[in-house]
Amino acid sequence: MTIQRMDHVGIVVEDLSAATAFFVGLGLEVQREGSVEGGWVERVVGLEGVRADFAIVQTPDGHGRLELTKYHAPEGPGGDGGAPANTPGIRHVAFAVVDIDAVVAGLAARGAHLVGGLERYKDYRMCYVRGPEGIVVELSERIG
Repeated sequence: MTIQRMDHVGIVVEDLSAATAFFVGLGLEVQREGSVEGGWVERVVGLEGVRADFAIVQTPDGHGRLELTKYHAPEGPGGDGGAPANTPGIRHVAFAVVDIDAVVAGLAARGAHLVGGLERYKDYRMCYVRGPEGIVVELSERIG
């Protein structure tokens, strides 16, 4: 078996519109949107009665994708949108950006906030930003 590529990372959200708008505001582009339900998706995800809407957003270069999904049924257990960086599980999605100060300011204007600070590490400036539903995005800008 050989993996060809990483296709996408899935993020379950309560407010699909807000999450999509957050990532579009960051510079990702909506690739497609839709709804799923029925036997085939129930068998794939292992849940009975699945009804969900989704949006696939991708980076401008077309290589990185996120699948944002809002499950209408069945009801899920809820999440911890304020989980700290050392909580087990997927904690953040990382993007390389140009003009990190402008990106952070733009996200802050739309309600996102820094988790810690904007710091320099070797040839990079980087930070974590918490967006809607506690989604953490790492931003880094190469400066050296």
